[in-house]
Amino acid sequence: MLQEFDSRNEHIKVWIDGVLYAREEAKISVFDSLVQGGDGVWEGVRVYDGRIFCLEKHLNRIMESAKSMDFENIPSKEYIKKAIFETLEANGMRNDTHIRLSLSRGKKITSGMNPRLNQFGCTLIVLAEWKPSIYADLELKLVTANIRRNSPLCLDSKIHHNNLINNILAKIEANHAGVDDALMLDLDGFVSETNSTNVFMIKNGKVYTPYPNACLPGITRATVMQLCLENKIPVEERNLSVTELYNADEVFTTGTMGELARVVEIDKRKIENKGDILNHLQKLFRSLTEKEGEPLPF
Repeated sequence: MLQEFDSRNEHIKVWIDGVLYAREEAKISVFDSLVQGGDGVWEGVRVYDGRIFCLEKHLNRIMESAKSMDFENIPSKEYIKKAIFETLEANGMRNDTHIRLSLSRGKKITSGMNPRLNQFGCTLIVLAEWKPSIYADLELKLVTANIRRNSPLCLDSKIHHNNLINNILAKIEANHAGVDDALMLDLDGFVSETNSTNVFMIKNGKVYTPYPNACLPGITRATVMQLCLENKIPVEERNLSVTELYNADEVFTTGTMGELARVVEIDKRKIENKGDILNHLQKLFRSLTEKEGEPLPF
């Protein structure tokens, strides 16, 4: 599924380091660490009917990622929240909005990899767009990627970083295969996640998801697991093989921008999709987004 340009976004304003710029004028320095080496962290955040869903959790994660990357002069959560509110208000956005929140190590005094060249503090970008859930009502087809998801031995997936080449290469495989996304395995051959979402399967009335070792422990993933616990739906984290997904009753993906999306095919194998646990979880999730979140102050 290829996203299309939404004409509502033609004249949006983008927040960069305290200034709201018109879309075509929203730029960062060629000396910024995002340009120099993908040296930044980010979050995808969603607005539902005047509320920002799970905002505090997203802010906590971006702060922890920045700390793990040893950023200096990290802006406070209050500052970032204010930037988000100002951006949404300037664009008149209260619903059907996706926010791409990016924080880089900042601008360097000269090109180079050494973080000691960053002497100006972090760069904060708030990009808010009119954007419906990208997988809303879609039935996804996946292909298993040849490229593996990063191991914690190489790069801890709990750091939500901007260096996404690993995922992009997997997505290229999916594009060439003519499917929606790529299923990524860890270095031991177990299912990790897709190139952009977490993965769940349902078998015999129980929900399973991979350990968050080589995958991002997503916020939507955690929300789904909590919904399972609260509604007496058995749920377990464990190693999962691709073969188990082929033979699952239901398979679905989770993510801020894609919510809960059904998978109907993996590597040309049709998923049976028997049972209604996923439908139930989708309804529970939608109900949650209708009543929870940080209220917008405008």
